[in-house]
Amino acid sequence: MKVIVSGSSGLIGRSLVSSLSDGGHEVVRLVRREPQSADEVRWDPAIGTIDAAGLEGADVAFHLAGAGIGDKRWTKSYKKEILDSRVLGTGLLASTLAALDSKPSVMVSGSAIAWYGDRGDEILDESAPQGDGFLADVVAAWEAAAQPAADAGIRVVHPRTGIVLSSTSLVIGRLLLPFKLGAGGRMGSGDQWWSWIALDDVVRAMTNLAFLSELAGPVNLTAPNPVTNREFVDTFGSVLRRPTVIPTPSLAIKSILGSELAEALVFQSQRVVPARLIEDGFEFELTNLREALQSAVA
Repeated sequence: MKVIVSGSSGLIGRSLVSSLSDGGHEVVRLVRREPQSADEVRWDPAIGTIDAAGLEGADVAFHLAGAGIGDKRWTKSYKKEILDSRVLGTGLLASTLAALDSKPSVMVSGSAIAWYGDRGDEILDESAPQGDGFLADVVAAWEAAAQPAADAGIRVVHPRTGIVLSSTSLVIGRLLLPFKLGAGGRMGSGDQWWSWIALDDVVRAMTNLAFLSELAGPVNLTAPNPVTNREFVDTFGSVLRRPTVIPTPSLAIKSILGSELAEALVFQSQRVVPARLIEDGFEFELTNLREALQSAVA
């Protein structure tokens, strides 16, 4: 099949493209620079341009592009970039796909569990309402921007992805060095819920949603067993054979990330479960946190 992928240079995008290519699919990547090969199509969401002709005849579109949530401290200008990179890109791609003579049957348009906001111990499936906060508002606008594709009869899926475990993911990348040095410990109270998923399961779930499922709308991409920060930290320390006795000072985390970003990424509690994936028959390969962390740092 002909498959479009935006955000192909990101953590999930790289693995997805590799998986699709290995599966024999023709992958067309959206890029913001001048195309360097026949499998690249240029677009620029900031100014609303895209080479629509290069998308004709695609069967599936995966839209994963967007500025990294934790790549920089949250200044006013970077928060605008986080929002605009998602809303403008999604709107441009969705409306372009909707106007094609030969439309794809499905658009898997990236999303995040940030939709739920800070919810304490509440168990959150896809029926849970939107929470509060900047990222929850970003996700709401992000998902809404794909509506032109849905209006054109394209099945639109919003995979709300949790904390991705991989050697190059944001969480593992930030935690690995201090934990190896024996300086890792619970963050804040340690009671906040972290909803995680292994990178390989993210890719498998996304391809399943595109090729094998009939689901539409929001679908949580998290492992079935979220854990508290305390359990995550203790398990990570055990995997690395390092102590996790001394708590990581909240002030130190906020000084590194900035208070608002630290609250959103570290201290918020989101106990998310993949109800629709499980109901749809998807089988996770890694549901044990220890095994997932061992795989991520191997």
